[in-house]
Amino acid sequence: MLTRWVCFGVWLVTSGAMADEAATKVFEQRILPIFKSDQPSSCVQCHLAGVDLKNYIKPSSEATFHSLRDQGLVNLDQPEQSKILKLINMKDTDNAGANLLHAKSREAELTAFAEWLKACCRDPKLRNAPKLAASELAKPARPDEVIRFTRTDRLLESFEQNIWGQRHRCMGCHSEGSDQNRKLVKENGEQVSWMKKSSAETMTYLIRTKHLIDIDDPEKSLLLLKPLKEVDHGGGKKFLKGDLGYKGFRTWLEDYAKVARDEYAKASDLPKSDPRRLKEFTSELWFKLTNTAPAWGDKLLQVTIYRWDDRAKKWEDAPIAVSDRQVAAKPRLWQHTVTLLAAADSPRAKEWQRGPGQLPAGRYLVKVHVDRSDRTLSDWRATLRNEDFVGQAEFQANWRSGYGAMTTVDAEKLKK
Repeated sequence: MLTRWVCFGVWLVTSGAMADEAATKVFEQRILPIFKSDQPSSCVQCHLAGVDLKNYIKPSSEATFHSLRDQGLVNLDQPEQSKILKLINMKDTDNAGANLLHAKSREAELTAFAEWLKACCRDPKLRNAPKLAASELAKPARPDEVIRFTRTDRLLESFEQNIWGQRHRCMGCHSEGSDQNRKLVKENGEQVSWMKKSSAETMTYLIRTKHLIDIDDPEKSLLLLKPLKEVDHGGGKKFLKGDLGYKGFRTWLEDYAKVARDEYAKASDLPKSDPRRLKEFTSELWFKLTNTAPAWGDKLLQVTIYRWDDRAKKWEDAPIAVSDRQVAAKPRLWQHTVTLLAAADSPRAKEWQRGPGQLPAGRYLVKVHVDRSDRTLSDWRATLRNEDFVGQAEFQANWRSGYGAMTTVDAEKLKK
């Protein structure tokens, strides 16, 4: 009997030693090269900064395993279900091209870690070793809140909110495949076609080609300077500093640049989001004000439009559309396409997400603000205030898309 127990003990020790040896061999051949490589891991597909797979690797197999184990990233009994493997295998669901681009490196990382973890989990000594001190854990320097914030899907949400809803200012010339775009491509080259079929494709293109974005000085990005006409722009002036288009584009550019420069170090550095902010949707609905006051000439004018709620017998609390642009001093008018507004995940937002936004015919109210002091020109973050209010007017509208089907209100009918 004693001989049997001795043999069993020898087998356990031998088995554990073999597992440890196998784990070390796999680590040195498959994991350590990832740790030593100067190339980014597949994490960069989803994270623009703050995290890389090598952040979780230590110089030795034993130390790396214990570090992952102590952070809850290893399933000791089912190593194939370990959280670290799920993190490696995460993909960008909106970007098939990027998935394909990173597929080879992701598969290599996944198979290497899976084989190594299985070998480690077979070794009782590795499984049962004392926990490491918190200071010995291998993990990204940035906290989880910052790591989540640097994800491309979060940046895409910002892109959709700040740029995609304002794309009507640019899409006539820059939407890939449109009649005007094809003409301009022949004259100027493919770089004109920076606006793709989807928001995800467009953002990916802008980030990868880089020629329209200045990461070091976002304010100097061609994506801003061209529509401001501060550099040559065949499409003329599309932005006024401080208007909604400029605000949206600048906000996203500043956000992206800080992420790309890895400037968000802690949660308190992150910009605050407003959960009440309405989601923006581009449209081809035009609104015009005629007989604008001479004093408004060349000033930034903003219209905010509300819909009448027949059931509640009152104006809706939140605006349904907004737009702004410089007033034409001669012939005393203002006109522009409107950006539609809806609460995120509301039926209205879901409807407009599916296709071109439309407004139903009916009773509406327009409120007009004019930046007579040019405050927004000197401070692009400044918003129009109560003292900028110049009047409001009710109107009936039968909204139709297109420049030739404008909904028009006489500015002389505005009342305070």
